[in-house]
Amino acid sequence: MRVLIVGGGWAGLSAAVHASRQGWQVTLKEASRQLGGRARALDHQGLRLDNGQHILIGAYAETLELMRTVGLDPQALLHRETLTLRRPDGSGLQLPSLPAPWNLLVGVLRARGWTWRDRLSLLRLASNWQRNHFQCEASLSVSDLCQGVTPHVMHQLIEPLCVSALNTPPAQAGAAVFLRVLRDALWSGPGGSDLLLPRVDLSALLPDAAQRWLEARGVDVQCGQRWAPGDEQSLNPADVDAIILACPAWDAARLTSQSHPSWSAAARDLPHTAIATVYVRAARTRTADWPCPMMALPSDDQHPAQFVFNRGPWMGEAGSEVLACVVSASEGTRTDIESRVIAQLRTQLSQHISDITLLLTVVEKRATFACTPGLQRPPHAIGPGWWACGDYVQGPYPATLEGAVRSGREVIEQIAQARQAERRR
Repeated sequence: MRVLIVGGGWAGLSAAVHASRQGWQVTLKEASRQLGGRARALDHQGLRLDNGQHILIGAYAETLELMRTVGLDPQALLHRETLTLRRPDGSGLQLPSLPAPWNLLVGVLRARGWTWRDRLSLLRLASNWQRNHFQCEASLSVSDLCQGVTPHVMHQLIEPLCVSALNTPPAQAGAAVFLRVLRDALWSGPGGSDLLLPRVDLSALLPDAAQRWLEARGVDVQCGQRWAPGDEQSLNPADVDAIILACPAWDAARLTSQSHPSWSAAARDLPHTAIATVYVRAARTRTADWPCPMMALPSDDQHPAQFVFNRGPWMGEAGSEVLACVVSASEGTRTDIESRVIAQLRTQLSQHISDITLLLTVVEKRATFACTPGLQRPPHAIGPGWWACGDYVQGPYPATLEGAVRSGREVIEQIAQARQAERRR
């Protein structure tokens, strides 16, 4: 089996690894000179940053397994702690290290700054989710799903969880996908809801090791190689049996617009939302005062960042003063986002940091598809010999690293099944 994979992000790398393990002959073409797609490292003024702050959770089983496959040790590369959504004043939720559902029950009962009405409203809602097997009508939004919880719980817990997982505000976010994420995180087994924060940059977390692993097994990895429509005409039938588009949805739509217009339209019409990551340096960071490496921030139109990460201590850089502020579903110009985030930090973190200086702002205008109710995502199968993988194709997850990695494995399985069906015929 000879396969051409177009795109070297996490989905393309996952597909290449699984295809290689099948014993197939693989060529991987990546337009950029660096693998990793929207989750890779950047060099800025001597700092090794990322093109967006990413986190993993313990339920990301396939991502962790892929890391092990290419020779990495997730335990060494990821800082693990129980799910914590605490604010600078210490209020919020932190789950203890207990089996589900006791971790949620105890965490809610211990939530700081919550009234008993807040606690009971969330426990009643979570009980309903579990009783309905974490399923709901496809037409429901997260706001519809969470009717009955107090405004305090909605603002302090549901909204930050929703925008961080789906990158879509609760009123527009699909409840069915949200429930699937919660089910796998909170009820998938011990440690499923744990936060896994990278101790290294995103390139070192997977893409660099994956490239070494692939090349050591004879995979032809070609960076800086853009693939265009019509290129497949230069391929002989003996050269390739399948073309896998592992590039972003809009590129896949462009590449298939002539040959497979229906699939192209489904990929092209996906709505997208932006994520901004604002990196700052603070003149003084009292790390002992930080309740957790990832802190939730009170957010609204004038205070757009939902989370701030103290990157230094958790990436093995004691004394580092680099913070990453994440604005999910971001709107406005880069300059506007920067000014509002810095003003937010000066107001909300005045007891932790001072003299904030902007380092870099990374804005991914089409970071994820908007995970809206009933959204129809394109399938893996495009047409005879043509396939796609990526966090946007049909699947149970929103646009996450785990969704991308799963998609890479699933497309190889579907190609293998189609191959077997052809042989039987």
